[in-house]
Amino acid sequence: MDEQRVGLLPISAGIWAPTGQTPLRPVQPRYEWLYIYAFVNPETGESRFWLIPALNKDAYQAVMAAFTESVDAGPDHHVLVVEDGGGFHVPAQQGHPSGIETVRLPPYSPELQPAERLWQLTDATIANRCFESLDALSEVLGQQCAWLETQLDLLSQYTLFHWWPLCQN
Repeated sequence: MDEQRVGLLPISAGIWAPTGQTPLRPVQPRYEWLYIYAFVNPETGESRFWLIPALNKDAYQAVMAAFTESVDAGPDHHVLVVEDGGGFHVPAQQGHPSGIETVRLPPYSPELQPAERLWQLTDATIANRCFESLDALSEVLGQQCAWLETQLDLLSQYTLFHWWPLCQN
């Protein structure tokens, strides 16, 4: 599980241009943000994405509850969520929802987080573009995330590290 901030401040990515011509990128910096919360199973490529307007404890708890429901986690179906040490990763007062267990990665170690590699896939459709509003950005990003949820092999290729422990059922 990981989260990323995206917004109306354009993401710059490399682009091709004919020799001798300077590539042009639209820029209209504005500081409004949207957050992508992503969960991925590196072994199967199964994923869930949420676009949320905030990155805080309440949003984290709401997304974790929605994730729990979407994967039918409960007393008979446990799900292990690997997360970074974000200060907002605070479970509700009664703890994480039933069936959810978490493991925290060491601080400053994004290279250990499989979900961190999802951002190059979500950014692919929004890089070098200006959006008029967060709604327009959300529409394009929502379509990309919905498409990614159907690309199990692609997500597994991006997130299944050679050292990742495989499920032994």
